[in-house]
Amino acid sequence: MGRAHMKYLANGEVEGAELAAVCESFPPNLERARKSLPDRVACFSEPEAMFKSGTIDAILIATPHYFHPELAIAGFEHGLHVLTEKPAGVYTKQVRLMNEAAAKSGKVFGIMYNLRLLGLYKKLKDLVDTGELGEIRRTSWIITDWYRKQSYYDSGAWRGTWAGEGGGVLLNQDPHQLDLWQWTIGMMPKRVRAFCAFGKHRNIEVEDAVTAYVEYENGATGVFVTTTGEAPGTNRYEVAGDRGKVVIEDGKLVFWRLRIPEPQFNRENRPGDPEAWKIEIPVKEGSSDHMPITQNWVDAILHGIPLIAPGEEGIKGLTLSNAMYLSTWLNDWVELPIDEDLYYEKLQEMIDKSKRGESH
Repeated sequence: MGRAHMKYLANGEVEGAELAAVCESFPPNLERARKSLPDRVACFSEPEAMFKSGTIDAILIATPHYFHPELAIAGFEHGLHVLTEKPAGVYTKQVRLMNEAAAKSGKVFGIMYNLRLLGLYKKLKDLVDTGELGEIRRTSWIITDWYRKQSYYDSGAWRGTWAGEGGGVLLNQDPHQLDLWQWTIGMMPKRVRAFCAFGKHRNIEVEDAVTAYVEYENGATGVFVTTTGEAPGTNRYEVAGDRGKVVIEDGKLVFWRLRIPEPQFNRENRPGDPEAWKIEIPVKEGSSDHMPITQNWVDAILHGIPLIAPGEEGIKGLTLSNAMYLSTWLNDWVELPIDEDLYYEKLQEMIDKSKRGESH
């Protein structure tokens, strides 16, 4: 992703932004960047040197997950605006420190949640926010079309390890869905019970199959099912309220709209079942490209435009994945907000057992 961001910035595709410098710790990659970029773009092998150089006003972080918070914090401390790739980090304790540093700095902080730009999810959020669905009663997301072969995990010693990645399908493939799950309905669960299977389908340390059940403060419930070992996979998101149900699948948003809200129908003891209209709601497709998020971040810096994906919100989706891991490790329910110190302790235990990768 770093190369992709570098390319569109170097081509001047983001209005108001200029690629001033790149930082790459792997010498062959740095040399490749140096040869492909204009002479005006400075090249660094160490972040601290780049931060102190005076050549930049902002940074876009595209590194392994563990480094996102520490680089962001360093950037804020040097008076730089920050945009980070997802996920926000590996554990919420680290990300909370990053959010505190962002608030203290007063700089613009964004996260690369580019799927918030898709019309399907924007429309669902609008239906929820405007009350069209009524009070949320149930959510369900089956996201199993992340098929990954063993060769994918074998492509790097850090892949599929606690020390190298800090997690599996939840941390690498699902950050967008975990963000959209809470963003579209506007609420987080109050408690989580999850069952993560570690190395169920592939020879890896981390989870490759998950089934999670959540409960919300208003009594609603939710289910999240995901895996990298299923083919063919499914991507189906349902949100049910007391005024109907929305299903997002195969690029379509279908709204089963009740003519009479279910509580009213029940209260009035009407005959039969509630009448529902099946409506395929047209949505503007939107773009899932990364560049528009970068453009929005630059516009926020230069013109005060509201961020589509504020960096501080990255902790929400990460809280969900951390809660799912912790619930599995403890074989019990986990209340939100989670015990961040306990989670970090359990994660370190997994890292200590890690056979491959690099410890952090």
